[in-house]
Amino acid sequence: MPDSNGVFVWYELMTTDAEAAVGFYREVVGWGARDAGQPGMAYTLLLAGEMPVAGAMTMPEDASCPGERRPTWIGDIAVEDVDAMAARVMEAGGTILRQPAEIPGIGRFAVAADPEGTVFVLFRGTDAMPPPPFAMDKPGHPAWHELVAADAEACFAFYSRLFGWTKAEAHDMGPMGVYQLFAAHGVTIGGMMTRPPGMPAFPWTFYFRVDSVTAAAERLQARGGTVLNGPHEVPGGNWILQARDPQGASFALISQGR
Repeated sequence: MPDSNGVFVWYELMTTDAEAAVGFYREVVGWGARDAGQPGMAYTLLLAGEMPVAGAMTMPEDASCPGERRPTWIGDIAVEDVDAMAARVMEAGGTILRQPAEIPGIGRFAVAADPEGTVFVLFRGTDAMPPPPFAMDKPGHPAWHELVAADAEACFAFYSRLFGWTKAEAHDMGPMGVYQLFAAHGVTIGGMMTRPPGMPAFPWTFYFRVDSVTAAAERLQARGGTVLNGPHEVPGGNWILQARDPQGASFALISQGR
């Protein structure tokens, strides 16, 4: 993707036991891991091959998470100016949960929430820290971004206003409603839908690619995770599943073929 602005560029697991969680994802997704080398904090980089694609840390006491303090995946969206975008988030009806701050040598960030309270991060890296070149079709890389909202149309309008996302295909799922795909810079990167009655609220769900979701389902259950939905086929020949790790963070997996 030629321009990373307005695109998810990093994924962070905030959890209660980072060491155990890293071991789980290494087994299930096939990630490597190494310490980030950040002074004064324990932060583990998760690697697809040699490429860092995500990070994990034990959540601090002041973590800005939806609802109660609970493990969750949070996505960082690249912006040109964190402070200016934080102001725009509030103007659009969102909330800034943590004011803009510097990560020495890494960049500037702010923790935000959309009008429904779903958390995301605004991020601007230093010139020496360009966004990683994700490959959505390769194992270990993030491949899809999904938001199930109380009002998907209103949420799409919020994110579109901030990041320039556009609507792509829409899939009629019958009683489940419409699944609206969205694109950034002309590339389809995710989908949104309105939450059916009785379904609990979820944070942004990130899909990580594996060779086989069926094999991954066996691995994650053997490691204490829970399959919430799937595996099942979706348009385009992909197979997906939604799951929860042993600490309680929800995530999803995708593979080309079962």
